[in-house]
Amino acid sequence: MRLRSALASAAAVLLVLLVPPLISSGSDGAASAQLRGLRMLVPNSPGGGYDITARTAVKAMEDNDLAGGVEVFNLPGAGGTVGLGRVVNEAGNGKLAMSMGLGVVGSVYTNHSPVSLQDTTPIAKLVEEPEVVVVGKDSPYRSLDQLLAAWKERPGDVPVGGGSSPGGPDHLAPMLMAKAIGLPPTEVSYVPFDGGGELLASVLGGKVAFGVSGIGEYRDQIEAGELRVLGVTGAKRIPGVDAPTLTEAGVDVQFTNWRGVVAPPGLSEEERTRLIELFTAMHDTPEWREALVRNGWDDAFQPGPEFGEFLRQENDRVASVLEELGLA
Repeated sequence: MRLRSALASAAAVLLVLLVPPLISSGSDGAASAQLRGLRMLVPNSPGGGYDITARTAVKAMEDNDLAGGVEVFNLPGAGGTVGLGRVVNEAGNGKLAMSMGLGVVGSVYTNHSPVSLQDTTPIAKLVEEPEVVVVGKDSPYRSLDQLLAAWKERPGDVPVGGGSSPGGPDHLAPMLMAKAIGLPPTEVSYVPFDGGGELLASVLGGKVAFGVSGIGEYRDQIEAGELRVLGVTGAKRIPGVDAPTLTEAGVDVQFTNWRGVVAPPGLSEEERTRLIELFTAMHDTPEWREALVRNGWDDAFQPGPEFGEFLRQENDRVASVLEELGLA
């Protein structure tokens, strides 16, 4: 009897050693359990803000053994609503998450999407960042005053580009700027691009007079002297960037973008909690803290329920702004 028990125990130990679990506990216990098989959907092209945020978060997870083998894949289209539709259609899939932000909120309205962020499971709000007004190094505009004067006088000859579709942050920021300087938003020539990567090429190539996007997407080009920053949309200047805020330049606008993560609807409470805990643990890593500083992102972390309430408020705010601008 004792021999049989001993053999059974040995077999159990051998089975544990040979067959690794899907979730492996880390040194901190349940909070650091490693999640395997997660897929992170990016609803715009590589190089954009959603893409950079997703890949930065995944690297912090994997470097700290919070998740293993995470696949990041891009599914661009219709300002992020193609990706949103994919997430909503995968109801109950606890191994899928989507990087998203303010742009998707607006695109739901301007693209008449049949689904909205209210149909998803809120996981976490991660960051906020100001937008920057940028021109190429060969641009004739050396200051924000020069640019705004030309824009107001000849709006059709001074197109502005943004890495989001109408209703997104790169669209809303210049529209609010136009309204503040007395330029009717309906006269603005706005050229949308699917992410910051596509916008960058057009700004550098002079296909648009100026671009509006997040600082994190263009910091390398700014530091290399390929882009000049003429203004910052946030309430304060960006450290290391020699450019005034819009308010300092006499334009009564303060505007920030934000990004977060959602998952499909219909998750079990266990699956929802596991994803929220994963991103909470990621947020606490030194790698993520370093990324916040490096990319000029403000820490704006809000887990599940708090983020869900924020999304409801943003949905109402964006609808109101679009209506005020005559764009919805």
